[in-house]
Amino acid sequence: MSSDSPRWDAHLGCNYIDGRYVQGGEGQLAVSDPATGQLVAQQALASPMDVDKAVQAARRVVDSRELIQLRPVERGRRVRAMGQFLLDYQDSIASLLCRESGKPFWEALIEVQGSARYFEYYGNQAETLEGVSIPLGDGYMDFTEHEPLGISAQIIPWNYPLEMAARSLAPALASGNVCIVKSPELDPLSSICFAAAAEFAGFPPGAVNILCGHGHSAGAALAGHPDINQIVFTGSVETGVKIAQAAAPNIVPCVLELGGKSAAIVRGDADLDALMQNVRWGIFFNAGQVCSAMSRVLVHESIHAEFVERAAALANSLPLQTGVDARESGAGMGAMVSEGQRDRALGLVTRASQAGARLVAGGSTPDLGAFLAPTVFDQVKPEHELFNTEVFGPVLSVTPFATDAEALHLANGTDYGLVAGLFTQDITAAMNLTRRLRAGQVFVNEWFAGGVETPFGGVGKSGYGREKGREALFNYVQTKNVAISLA
Repeated sequence: MSSDSPRWDAHLGCNYIDGRYVQGGEGQLAVSDPATGQLVAQQALASPMDVDKAVQAARRVVDSRELIQLRPVERGRRVRAMGQFLLDYQDSIASLLCRESGKPFWEALIEVQGSARYFEYYGNQAETLEGVSIPLGDGYMDFTEHEPLGISAQIIPWNYPLEMAARSLAPALASGNVCIVKSPELDPLSSICFAAAAEFAGFPPGAVNILCGHGHSAGAALAGHPDINQIVFTGSVETGVKIAQAAAPNIVPCVLELGGKSAAIVRGDADLDALMQNVRWGIFFNAGQVCSAMSRVLVHESIHAEFVERAAALANSLPLQTGVDARESGAGMGAMVSEGQRDRALGLVTRASQAGARLVAGGSTPDLGAFLAPTVFDQVKPEHELFNTEVFGPVLSVTPFATDAEALHLANGTDYGLVAGLFTQDITAAMNLTRRLRAGQVFVNEWFAGGVETPFGGVGKSGYGREKGREALFNYVQTKNVAISLA
């Protein structure tokens, strides 16, 4: 970018509808730094009328076929350009993200770079959506095409406001759809970078719309709008159910990623040194506010005591940190996104102690900011609330087991099924357990193994549909069959 380029954040706090930066019909929302309580900026709130304007603008682009008629390579170039824009401004975007979300700068920077990676990957995939020829004999020619659905409505969570938006924006645009993104109320400010990126990349007005509004107002209006063609949502089970119900009367397909209570099975032959690195990233990254966090560790009784000792030492070694000066990767752990979320997690911690689980590290909060110290509980039993309920915070629960069969029963013993993990040197045991774990993705000897290229999604109350990987592209298209008689 040249030094005289317009600032990407020149319209901070605005909504972006039909290529214009606008205010909203429901006033403004104060966005504060959860680590300090200081005001960051005011965010304009969209009303249902604003949502309808965004849908009308998006429909105009769909009807014009402006994106569909492009060669896929050209759409791909535009998608990749959006990712390059994020990289060009990564420091300033990360600085804003860390102030509004409570992440230390190094975590925010990882999120911005991860967001750019989605645009790179799906930009490169744009040319790969090929149909097939179906043989019906000499009298016919029959083939299939993949057509974009049209308007993709994307309701984004607050734990990764940029990366989760990029995860759906990139494949939707690459396959020829237009998008309406509803950013989260808790940290909506940095999402305006996607508006600037879309303009930079050459997408027409109305192809990308970014708005923020309350879930019960703008979110409900978007989910129930009769003229959208798809909903992508990441969040709680309760909200996911409401969105699916709102979409059902209009027969609008949904992709729902609804969280988890994911278990790592640690067999007696596991490499504990490597395992502790996975615990650090699996439950204490982003202050544990990760849907696929390593929230439960099921550890073989032969190494149980040593694991608990090491986990407690790890938790106690992580200082609380935040802000733009926190630049050393892995040095500490940031704040939670709000005091309300912190207090919910603290309530689960308190009740876990009362229920008989043994607190071995953390469980405390400082006087200032939405922080919860890295926390570890031992002897968490299946009947405990902590065993079954997603904390969405830096709280690790440990449960011993005696046999692989018991570990499998414990791992599959919740309503969720997003991810699971297994740590062992025995490849035969690993494959046997992997096939029996009830989860959409299983990590073996490395939590969060894989990347943008690997499909992600859950079973049970963790939702349905797959994001990431080539599988995600098929969320955004429908197959049309063309049958031609040659007689």
